[in-house]
Amino acid sequence: MTQPTDTPKTDAASELAAWAADFEAPLAAMIEPGPDVPPTLAEAMRYAVQGGGKRVRAYLVTRVCELCGGSTDDALSAAVAIECVHAFSLVHDDLPAMDDDDLRRGRPTCHKVFGEAMAILAGDGLLALAFEILAERMSDPRTSRSAVLELARGTGWAGMVGGQVRDIEGEGETVELARVEAIHRSKTARLLEAAARLGAICADADDERLKAASVFGHELGRAFQIADDLLDVIGDAAVVGKAVAKDAEIGKQTYPAAVGLEESRRAADEAARRATAALETFGPEADDLRRLVEFVVKRDR
Repeated sequence: MTQPTDTPKTDAASELAAWAADFEAPLAAMIEPGPDVPPTLAEAMRYAVQGGGKRVRAYLVTRVCELCGGSTDDALSAAVAIECVHAFSLVHDDLPAMDDDDLRRGRPTCHKVFGEAMAILAGDGLLALAFEILAERMSDPRTSRSAVLELARGTGWAGMVGGQVRDIEGEGETVELARVEAIHRSKTARLLEAAARLGAICADADDERLKAASVFGHELGRAFQIADDLLDVIGDAAVVGKAVAKDAEIGKQTYPAAVGLEESRRAADEAARRATAALETFGPEADDLRRLVEFVVKRDR
């Protein structure tokens, strides 16, 4: 899973796709169900987490760990754990009670295939599995504890889940930039920040690198979510792999709704600039992450 230093550099999308292809094997191994797991539940969980995707969060865990001089063994476990959390969040977001989406990554959403009840339980199972992986597979109990705490904070009531609540409560309300930014900080940026911090934690990084990883992940998350808001306005559903033009329809708090398309693009670029600046701590070895930042703000899916 290590990025070879003697391989010619390509674009970020190709780098990420190649890494994600290699990641599928350890991912599959760590979500292999035991004999006591109901087969339908296991199938629904695997459908949710193995349905493709960019694997940005998992990639951040392993790459930041490498940049901090750590081994990727613990980082791979943390990467699988955060993918389980991300998949859980998507399964629940797609439910009729939330965003009510029929497509995710170009495929029918989990509840469309397995029914709403099983989708809810699959999301619950993935969330629990994430912490089981961190508790069971990390080599050092101290690292395991720190990783569990970081992922819990990034996921929970002050993190991604809290951001989702802000998002729901803001639907149909007057759009305010401060409210949009609060949603972005907790709903998307906090989990990407957790991904970068998990990589540093797995490497037992010093305070300087942990702080740099935090800023990088957070600003990358902000850029990512602003780009997502823009894609809902200007994206092609066939390319994006999910419905577009839904945010305005249900009155969501988004950057384009608050400040328009051009100012949203400028805000994404500024967040990207800050993310890139945070990588100075890691030197030229972080060039793949610099390309990733550019990819995030210019992607079409």
